[in-house]
Amino acid sequence: MSKALICGSLAYDTIMVFEDHFVNHIIPDQIHKLNVSFFVPDMSREFGGCAGNIAYNLKLMGGNAVPMGTVGNDFKPYSDRLKQLGISLDGIIVKETMFTPQAFITTDRDNNQITAFHPGAMSLSHECKVSDHEGVSIGIVGPDGRDGMISHAQGFVDENIPFIFDPGQAMPLFDGDDLKSFIAQASWMAVNDYEYELVCERTGWDAKEIASHLKALIVTRGDKGSEIYTDGTVYHIPVVEADKVVDPTGCGDAYRAGLLYGLLNKLDIQTTGRIASLLGSIKIACAGTQNHNFTLDEFSGLFEKEFGYRF
Repeated sequence: MSKALICGSLAYDTIMVFEDHFVNHIIPDQIHKLNVSFFVPDMSREFGGCAGNIAYNLKLMGGNAVPMGTVGNDFKPYSDRLKQLGISLDGIIVKETMFTPQAFITTDRDNNQITAFHPGAMSLSHECKVSDHEGVSIGIVGPDGRDGMISHAQGFVDENIPFIFDPGQAMPLFDGDDLKSFIAQASWMAVNDYEYELVCERTGWDAKEIASHLKALIVTRGDKGSEIYTDGTVYHIPVVEADKVVDPTGCGDAYRAGLLYGLLNKLDIQTTGRIASLLGSIKIACAGTQNHNFTLDEFSGLFEKEFGYRF
């Protein structure tokens, strides 16, 4: 089975829900001396990190997902879970003197989020090597340590493996020249609308210029769906309305797993985007990043109901 090497963080997510709107408690002209406390009666600790989340979703789709990253001495509960799911641990290095990355996420009633992130062992992710893995058909370079992301992108190039560049929360680590280098190396880039604006600002390139260096540029726009720029054409991928909106955390990772699934199976780009959109919809209806579940047959039925054909 074709293998996807998923480079990025594996983390514990502490997710808290603020039962109000951030905007009601943040005074714009006092932002320079912000001192705000949010009462969060609901809290859960979940398995997360972009590599773990993408691998989980791709596994649900029947894909062969290999997460690659560095973790700490507290990783055992997560490794036990990955074993139970049948997800390979071959790409994971444990650093015994460090913590596994930790994210502390607070979500308000508008699904806005404030996140604090402790990188822990992720800062040594460059010790993981793409060249250590055989049979890889596709990869993704997701948010990770700076050195690791640079090393992994070059590793995919050296091994002649196409990959998705997904800067995500790591965007502050890179300037315009860095981003241009990643774009030149990658086959695809996936960003949300805010990250897209930052890429344009830092590179001085618009969507057409960015896409000219890639097989496709994918920009997600929340409840407005997503856009795929490829071969001089822009495809709009509609959002799939969720049964209910519970938790947006991890929706982008679910979307990226859909992209990997479609690309691995050589599906056309519109179908690939629609699979990604449906995966995001399924995820947002469930609290946590890895608590939703389905069979591939169930997913195929939902896809046909939504889009009128089977992939």
